[in-house]
Amino acid sequence: MGLAAPVVIMIVLASSFVKSYRKVKLGDELVEKTKVKLEKMEIENEKLAEQLQITRSDEYREKQFRDKMGLAKEGEIIVVLPPQDELKRLVPDPPDEFEPKIKTNWQKWLDLFK
Repeated sequence: MGLAAPVVIMIVLASSFVKSYRKVKLGDELVEKTKVKLEKMEIENEKLAEQLQITRSDEYREKQFRDKMGLAKEGEIIVVLPPQDELKRLVPDPPDEFEPKIKTNWQKWLDLFK
């Protein structure tokens, strides 16, 4: 019975060590995932800050106002096109005669000597 007590203690210590090691490993993985997520969010935050800076500029506000109100600066010309489907309806289909005729090599040689 003198040998059983140290073996039990060793098993308990080993089990405790394995559990602690797993917890540390899971903690490290969580830290790495959080770092990656933080980096992505920082990049997104920088993009949003740039967009905010652009939208706060006077030029952007003026352009948005002019586009939505249909206004122009002095000397500018506004061209308003119909919707895409309307444009397609207005443009006629090209005739078949505009399709390139593919000639064989012997026809090209014959044309050369005519």
